[in-house]
Amino acid sequence: MTGKPARAFLLLGLLWAALGVFAAPALAHDTLRSSTPVSNAVVSGLDLVELEFNNDVRYPVVLLHDAAGRRFPSGTPRTRGAKVLVDVDEPLPSGSYTVVWRVVSADGRPIEGEIPFTVRSSTAPLQTAPVSSAPVSSAPAPSRTPASAMGETDEQGGLSGWTWAAMAGVALAGAGALLMWWRRPAHKKWS
Repeated sequence: MTGKPARAFLLLGLLWAALGVFAAPALAHDTLRSSTPVSNAVVSGLDLVELEFNNDVRYPVVLLHDAAGRRFPSGTPRTRGAKVLVDVDEPLPSGSYTVVWRVVSADGRPIEGEIPFTVRSSTAPLQTAPVSSAPVSSAPAPSRTPASAMGETDEQGGLSGWTWAAMAGVALAGAGALLMWWRRPAHKKWS
């Protein structure tokens, strides 16, 4: 293959390679690396919830509730790079609890999860409530809190609409440039 068809395929290949370079960061999703308390832990008390992610996160929302769904007071979440810290305002009575969290990851997508744990205080009787055995998830999951508290999420996952629109725009611009180059008169040269 020589001449115009070879150059057209080369240009098209370069366009797709450029699209791949820009789309690669959008395909990476951040994850929760560790937490305090850890999932399904049995603790004697809890003063601080600490979540550590693999990248910096923004706009954290962290809620603490018991097995009956009653929320317990906690401080305002604060970020320190890849960590989210939340103070627990009151001592927790014995029982089963869940930390529900949601953050916006480095790629702009919201991620959320739940961390079940149990408090067994030596001074208070244990409340008999089942502990959920759900693993910690960094994938979007249905929210058990009101939408106004947690915001909306794209439940289907994948790339956001803006990413697809940008990729389509680049592809259309490249196709238009290729078409204009292909149809140019043979006597005109590129400068």
